[in-house]
Amino acid sequence: METGKKQTLTPKAIIHQRFGNNALYKVEEVQEPPQIGCPGLAILQKGPCLYRCSLELPDFSVVSDICKKKKDAEQSAAKMALDKLGINPSNDNPTPEEAWEDLISRIKYLFSNEFLSALHPLSGHLRAALLRGGDLHGSVPVSVIAACDGKLSNLCKIINPKVESNPGLVISYILNAASRLAEVFVSSEGQLSIQKQNPYPPEIIESSMTLELDAQESIWTEAIHIPCSLEKAVEPVILHVPSNGYYMDVIAEKLGLPDANKLLVSRTIGKSSSETRLYFAVPNSYQLDLSSDLRNAKEAVSFEGPINARASYFLGQDVCSDAILACIGYRWNSKELFHEDFTLQSYYRMLLIKIPSGIYKVSREAVLASELPLAFTTRANWRGSFPKEILCAFCRQHRLSEPVFASLELPRSNKKVKVSESAEQQTAYLNGDCTVAGDQKSVGLESNFSCEVRIYSKCHSLILECSPNVLYKKQNDAIQNASLKVLSWLDAYFKDPDTPLEKLNHLANGLNIRFDPQYFFKEFVLCPSLHKFQGSEALGGNLLEPNCKNMLNGIIEDEVSSTNIKGPDSGICPYNGSLICLVYSVSLVKKGELMKELIESNEEFEFEMGNGVVIPLIETIVTQMSVGQSACFITELPPQELILAAARDSAQVLSLLSSSCCLEFSIVLLRVTEPPEDRMEQALFSPPLSKQRVEYALHHIKESCATSLVDFGCGSGSLLESLLDYPSSLETIVGIDISQKSLARAAKVLHSKLSMKLNPDVSGSTIKSAALYDGSITVFDSRFCGFDIGTCLEVIEHMEEDEASQFGDIVLSSFWPRILIVSTPNYEYNVILQRSNLSKQEDEPEEKTQSQSCKFRNLDHKFEWTREQFNNWASELATRHNYSVEFSGVGGSADLEPGFASQIAVFRRGFLPEGEDLPKNTDPACQYKAIWEWNRLNTAL
Repeated sequence: METGKKQTLTPKAIIHQRFGNNALYKVEEVQEPPQIGCPGLAILQKGPCLYRCSLELPDFSVVSDICKKKKDAEQSAAKMALDKLGINPSNDNPTPEEAWEDLISRIKYLFSNEFLSALHPLSGHLRAALLRGGDLHGSVPVSVIAACDGKLSNLCKIINPKVESNPGLVISYILNAASRLAEVFVSSEGQLSIQKQNPYPPEIIESSMTLELDAQESIWTEAIHIPCSLEKAVEPVILHVPSNGYYMDVIAEKLGLPDANKLLVSRTIGKSSSETRLYFAVPNSYQLDLSSDLRNAKEAVSFEGPINARASYFLGQDVCSDAILACIGYRWNSKELFHEDFTLQSYYRMLLIKIPSGIYKVSREAVLASELPLAFTTRANWRGSFPKEILCAFCRQHRLSEPVFASLELPRSNKKVKVSESAEQQTAYLNGDCTVAGDQKSVGLESNFSCEVRIYSKCHSLILECSPNVLYKKQNDAIQNASLKVLSWLDAYFKDPDTPLEKLNHLANGLNIRFDPQYFFKEFVLCPSLHKFQGSEALGGNLLEPNCKNMLNGIIEDEVSSTNIKGPDSGICPYNGSLICLVYSVSLVKKGELMKELIESNEEFEFEMGNGVVIPLIETIVTQMSVGQSACFITELPPQELILAAARDSAQVLSLLSSSCCLEFSIVLLRVTEPPEDRMEQALFSPPLSKQRVEYALHHIKESCATSLVDFGCGSGSLLESLLDYPSSLETIVGIDISQKSLARAAKVLHSKLSMKLNPDVSGSTIKSAALYDGSITVFDSRFCGFDIGTCLEVIEHMEEDEASQFGDIVLSSFWPRILIVSTPNYEYNVILQRSNLSKQEDEPEEKTQSQSCKFRNLDHKFEWTREQFNNWASELATRHNYSVEFSGVGGSADLEPGFASQIAVFRRGFLPEGEDLPKNTDPACQYKAIWEWNRLNTAL
């Protein structure tokens, strides 16, 4: 097989690469006119089916030629779209000399009579240029031609690949090529414009200019002025474009230029479908050689003078003057001039999303409250853009290549490997402490995926590589966690771009990252001047590390004790792992006065506690609250840039910021959703505790040769379902629960599995009958007296303690199972699951410390027993009813504190006195309602 040959992509495949699901194909059937059949016969033959396809892209649409096949119509439409975009899908790469000839031909077409009426962004500029008066009539800035026609840029890249890193070269090539054409006229070097040498015919102008002359109205739109000097503030400006004016001339006037022919315009910034661009002056030192030798033009552009760091940072190339950032221009699908306000908030948000935490903040619409999380906590609990999406967006913002994700599935092994770090470990890495790296947990058979992430520059230089020595059960988890490691390290750099190289390397090593300092600092050379914000940690992880000692009206109190928490204590409090939902608002308050301006608010903001998802003070305050309570606290101001990224009314905010102000946070705790026990357990155990409990029960089933089992509190049937996957001696299984919804789910799953296992020769299944009943396990039903094994796994803690005792008495005195297995959480193990601290506080009673330091694992738990409490309950129960009991558990170890995560008691019935049988049923009434029953014989028949 031939190797190394580049695969040719179809036009449709190229469109998919660039636009994905934003490319919409609509194929319609086109019927050819009926044809007359054989001569002499009055029969019309139906023509063959033909197809036409319309392709809608974000900025324009095309309609294909008529084709015989649907797929041909789609490819035809895609090819037309590529032509409009200036993309050549051919695998035959033209030489620089051929590209040069194509460049000249393209410019000739752009100034043709035909192109003036086309729906193309550049044709809009050509028509607007015809409204300019005097010597400027019909004159189009060459930077507009370079920015609006993608095909010209692609041809220039073929001529000289350095165009990628120096877009100014495109202007040189376009002017050089235009000077070879008799149809166009190139103005003087200082003007940098092109105009048609021979006027357009009057009829062409009349047909093309109808909209411009009759329908266009004056336009007023807001833009942003970015001074070259960092000492001057970024300010809003108003652009007024008259109906007979050229908006580029208006922008040039705002920059103090005589006209737009001395103006440069950038490619789009942000979304490709946007018309947001930077406009700035042609440098006085701009050098251009229009010699006939193509090679002499390759290095013909140079810029000298002071750099506009802010404008250059957005654009990715040097800007040497003041600049205007505006969202205005001509688009593919309309002849009208598109425009929308570009506000100060838009500017500071654009600055904010140049860093990882900023992208996350904006995606959550919580600029002042949220933070980039320290750990990826599954799709169900993550809020905002996902780490992979954020990393891709970051690379696009900095004009890097798309990140490469190399996911690897490893063969299953009994060898134990490291699993993902906790949020605390991640924080330690970013603080420069890598000593915790060895304190990772081990998992076994089911962790199969790893992922490496590599980031390259546009010139394909490797900037950094992350190779975590961690395996994950799911491929997506591996990708997201590796992405988050890279984001965390990048975010640490953006907090303090002046971080010494030694410390950056230290942080990188802790996150399994390797980077090339030469290429890295080259790509982010302007970061220190923009992201320090006068020495403040403006955009980092501790954006609002608050000092609440400066309170309104001069009150000086401790930040925690000064917090005003209102409302009765509901007793439902958050802890690490809980999913929190709150209402919050942030207002700018003038000290000593009642003036207040709302900056940011959210009616339903969710986050996971203990994962660094919000600013530290919010999490600190929330830990002191219970559901239904409200709190209000004051912080010192974060950097001004962050406030302006959140504020909608920039003028009012700027007015307040000029005086002595602070921020006021108001929050209401709406609800606390306890983290699922299995998710908390999976953070420490593999296989999960639920599976370990099943395996423990199965071991006793095999040992006892039991043929019948009743599961008390079966829930959704997880234990019964799992038992079907293992060979055993069981013939009859029964589940009892009070939740009909759970029983319905259990019935559906069990019926499906049992029906698939009808052939014992194939499945090895010995189950002959199964049933589910609705009823309370504290009530006796004689049909289940004397079963071999009874199980009650993680159920009793959902009852009141007296009901748990009642259940024990009824089961052992009336149901009389030969073996009863009961498991329940070990409260003492919560300290590990919840990463809490059970150390005794000074002068605090021991009872209070033990009872209040850890929360229950589930909001529905009525109690959770310590090992001593559970042992006392089970021992007394066994003594009363002639049973023996042995204690064990899963998760953890009996020999190490704090014991097992799930503690288990196994009761075994004592021998009956000779001649005595099991208790007879004195109440023939059936207490439980059958919900579902299955019988192998009846089903097989």
